[in-house]
Amino acid sequence: MATPVEPKATSSKEILTTLAAYLWPEGTSKEALAVKSRVVVSVGLLVAGKLINIEVPFLFKELVDVMGPSTSSEAALVAVPVSLVLGYGLARFSANAFQELRAAVFAKVAQGTIRQVGRRVFEHLHTLDLRFHLNRQTGALARTIDRGSRSIDFVLRSLLFSVVPTALEIGLVSGIMAHNFGWEYAAITVGTLTAYTGFTIVVTQWRTDIRRRMNKLENQASGHVIDSLMNYETVKYFNNEAHEASKYDATIKQYQDASLKTQTSLSFLNAGIADGALTVGDLVLVNGLLFQLSIPLNFIGSVYREVRQSVVDMEAMFALQAVPSSIPPPSFTKSATSVERTPKTITFDNVSFGYRPGQPILNGMSFTVPAGRTIAVVGSSGSGKSTILRLLYRFYDADDGRVLVDGVDIRDVPIDDLRHLIAVVPQDTVLFNDSIAYNIGYGNLNATRDDVVHAAKVAQIHDSIEQFHDGYDTRVGERGLKLSGGEKQRVAIARAMLKDAPILLFDEATSALDSETEHEIVKQFKAIGLHKTTVIIAHRLSTIQDADEIVVLDKGHVIERGTHLDLVDRPGGKYAEMWYRQQHAKKD
Repeated sequence: MATPVEPKATSSKEILTTLAAYLWPEGTSKEALAVKSRVVVSVGLLVAGKLINIEVPFLFKELVDVMGPSTSSEAALVAVPVSLVLGYGLARFSANAFQELRAAVFAKVAQGTIRQVGRRVFEHLHTLDLRFHLNRQTGALARTIDRGSRSIDFVLRSLLFSVVPTALEIGLVSGIMAHNFGWEYAAITVGTLTAYTGFTIVVTQWRTDIRRRMNKLENQASGHVIDSLMNYETVKYFNNEAHEASKYDATIKQYQDASLKTQTSLSFLNAGIADGALTVGDLVLVNGLLFQLSIPLNFIGSVYREVRQSVVDMEAMFALQAVPSSIPPPSFTKSATSVERTPKTITFDNVSFGYRPGQPILNGMSFTVPAGRTIAVVGSSGSGKSTILRLLYRFYDADDGRVLVDGVDIRDVPIDDLRHLIAVVPQDTVLFNDSIAYNIGYGNLNATRDDVVHAAKVAQIHDSIEQFHDGYDTRVGERGLKLSGGEKQRVAIARAMLKDAPILLFDEATSALDSETEHEIVKQFKAIGLHKTTVIIAHRLSTIQDADEIVVLDKGHVIERGTHLDLVDRPGGKYAEMWYRQQHAKKD
C-alpha cells in the first residue's frame, strides 16, 4: 500500500532555469522564433534606454562647464539653460519611451509563459491519482496555482529588466568613475553598493521562511473558505455558522501574525539604508552618476525582496508539477476512435487491496464477468463493493493479484484506452456549474443535441427537463445543487449512456430514485446492456433480480455467488437474509 506522496520543495535555481527555457525556447518553430525575437527586441530597447540614462550626467557636466566663469558670451548664458531643459527633457522622454515600448513588446512573452506553466500544472493535477486528491484541499491547490501564476510575470520582468540591467549599470558607472577620476572613487562606490546589497540579501533570506509560513496559512484559509461554502447546507443543518467563522478567523489570525513579522523585518531592512582638483562640472558628473545609481539601487532592494517572495510563491506550484503519480497519466489525446466497442470479459484474479497500510478492503478476491453479461455485487457497507469499480477504472492499482480485461492485465493497457472502454455512474453525482445539456454531453463532447435528448429519455429525465423554464439550457448550480438527488442521478445515467462504452459500471445508480422511476430505468438498463458488459453495485436487491450472476461480498471476500433465485433459496445465506430484511421493511 503506497503512502501519499508529498510535494517536494523545488529550489530557486530549478524554478529560474525552467522560466529561462520559456524565454529562449528550443527549436526553430514559428512560435519559438517569435518569442526569441521579442526577447531580443526587448533587451535592445533596455540597453538603449540605459545608455541614454548614463549619458544624462555627461550632458550636465558639459553644460555646467560651459556656464563656468570662463564663459562670457551672453548668447551662451541664454542658450545654455534652454539647451539644458531641452536636452534633459529629450533624454528622459527617450528613456521612458524605450521603457514603455519594451514593456509592450515583452508582455506577450510573459503572458505566454504564465499560460503555458499554468496549463502544465493544471494538466498534471489531472494526471495524479485519486489518493493524492483525497489528501488535498481543492481550495488550497487553486490558491497555490493562482499565487504562483501571478508571480511569474513579476519574476521575469524583474530579473530581465531590473536586476541584470542594474548590475550592468553599476559596472558601467564604476568603470567610468575609475577612468575619469581614479580607482578610489570606483572602489568607494563598489564597496558601498556591495555592503548595501549584502545587507539586503541577508535580511531578505531571513524573511523567506516567514513568507513560506504565510503561504501555508493562506492556503489553509482559502481551502477552508471553499470547503465551508461547498458544504453550505451542512453548515445550516447544524447551525454551525459561528463555528465556521471562528475556524476561518483563527487561520487568518495566524496569517496576520506572520504578516506582522514580515513587516517588522522589512522595517529593519529599510532602517539599514543610511545617509555623501575637480571642476564644478566634474562634481556634477560624479553626483549625477551616483544619483543615476541611487534610483535603480534604491529600487533593487525592493525588487530583490519581491523576487525572493515571488519565487517562494512559485515553489509550491512547481512542486505540484514534480509530484509523481502512482498511476501512469493519460496522454490528453482523443483516442476513443481506436478503441474496439465489442463487449469485454472482466476478471478479478486473487485481488487484494487496502486504502491504508494494514487495513485491507479486498482479500484475495476472484470472479469473472463474461463478455456481454451483467453481474451484480452486493454486501454490507465497507465490504469493498465500490472499491471494485475504482480498481477496474484504475483510480488505484491492486496491491496483489491482477485485474484483467479480455485476458490482458489492465496495467499493460494504455490508461486512455482503458478508460474509453468504461462508462461509470457514480454513487455520489457531482455536476459542473453549467447547463443540463453540457453535463449530459460531457459523456461525449462530440455528441449532438439530438444525442443528448435521446440519452435523457433513456435516463427518464427528459420530461422533467422540458418543464424547466430554460429546458436543456438550465444551469444546475454549484455541484448540481439546483437539482434534486434523483434528477442529478438521472443526469449521471444519461451521461454514461451517451459515452456508449462496452463496459458499464453502476455504483448504486438508482439509490436516489423513487420505485416507479427506478423500475423504468431498470427496463432501459436491460435493453442497453444486451451488448455490453455490466457491473452493478446495488443496495436495493429488487433492481438486480435479473442479473446473470450476483456476487455477495463480506469483509473483502466473495462468500456467495449465483442467480437471484439460487441465492434466495439458499438456507442461512447472506443474500437470502438481506432479501428477507428488505422485503419485510417494505411491508412495514
